[in-house]
Amino acid sequence: MSGIRVAGEFAREKGGEIAMRRSVLVLGGGVIGLSSAYYAARSGCEVTVVERASADRDGCSFGNAGMVVPSHFIPLAAPGMVALGLKWMWNPESPFYIKPRLDWELMDWAWKFWRASTSAHVRRSAPLLRDLSMASRACFEELSELSGNTFDLVKKGLLMLCQSQETLEHEGTTAEQARALGIPAEVLNTAQTAALDPAVRMQIAGAIYFPNDCHLSPNRFMARLQELAEKGGVRFLWETDVTGWKRSAERIDAVVTTQGSLAADEFVLCGGSWSAGMAKGLGLILPMQAGKGYSLTLPNPPQLPQICAILTEARVAATPMGSALRFGGTMELAGLNEAINPLRVQGIIKAVSKYYPEFTAADFEGVQPWRGLRPCSPDGLPYLGRTNLYKNLIVATGHAMMGLSLGPVTGKLVAEMATEGRPSLPLDLLAPDRFA
Repeated sequence: MSGIRVAGEFAREKGGEIAMRRSVLVLGGGVIGLSSAYYAARSGCEVTVVERASADRDGCSFGNAGMVVPSHFIPLAAPGMVALGLKWMWNPESPFYIKPRLDWELMDWAWKFWRASTSAHVRRSAPLLRDLSMASRACFEELSELSGNTFDLVKKGLLMLCQSQETLEHEGTTAEQARALGIPAEVLNTAQTAALDPAVRMQIAGAIYFPNDCHLSPNRFMARLQELAEKGGVRFLWETDVTGWKRSAERIDAVVTTQGSLAADEFVLCGGSWSAGMAKGLGLILPMQAGKGYSLTLPNPPQLPQICAILTEARVAATPMGSALRFGGTMELAGLNEAINPLRVQGIIKAVSKYYPEFTAADFEGVQPWRGLRPCSPDGLPYLGRTNLYKNLIVATGHAMMGLSLGPVTGKLVAEMATEGRPSLPLDLLAPDRFA
């Protein structure tokens, strides 16, 4: 594949005539890329996915906590997060850690994060995040029906487990905000929480219950989504790096890759934590930090909760996946570095027994930690939409810890922009040019 393919060369018969199909080139094979490819193909486009890793990749779309969370309507950049981050960042076992380094892009990102962490930002963002999450939940339900629920979608809600009364009261305020947005939320005491999930013993002051949240097996979901995309005619180019671009006026003519130059009618930039690097070649500024997260999956846990949970003070997620139980968490800003930091993993293990006293460190012996790099924008919102620089470029990245949860709706909106010109939800707050 050394030459440039002419965009729009694909054709199909329609009413006795030959109708040209729009060609879409998706740059990235994570959950956003697969979702974009699937929905674009379903809309009648000829789709190719370009992915830097191999087909058996294990990036952040695969080993995460597998939660679909309408409850997460507050962006990462929110009041109090800067102070909390400063408190945590000196402890390498804490939920948040920045690897000390002289990095102008990190300092610029941190400055923008501080500027965005306001109550006004939360008020503006919450209704949109709610709408995106509920639309994505509906997509998951549809995909579950299409696949015979091969990815184990469980609709039992989510528990925010709180060890202290102070945290419970703070989370109760969030529950009030949720209800004001039309998101069901209940404040439970210790006994009520135990009655809701009697399969596990908890050491808590209480919990917030969000009944609309769901969980699933992310690696099974990714496998099924890829299978559906392939059945829809999507072509995949694995182990293919983007090395440059060919441009003219306000359009992209082709992307240059290690397998040659590839042209298309529409380009979708969704390379996760690597998106900012690819965007630089286009003169597009996408402030981004890779937030490394970890997970540990116990195949035979001593107890198996039936409802997914967040261990609130520790910022650790607990998700039952069939007969296994996955614990995931931490946010480590260390650049595009996929090495596993044992101290970060130890922080997760220590947190578990504080909430689930039947668990000990011995339960995690021999369990191989997983890590993934989550693309984090400085205001905690994804980059989603067209840019002012190029008429045939759609950006879909920066979802941070919400990539899986918002993956399907993001793909659906990308397909709408590629085929209909306009998305069905207002995306002004997510404009890729907002930091230009």
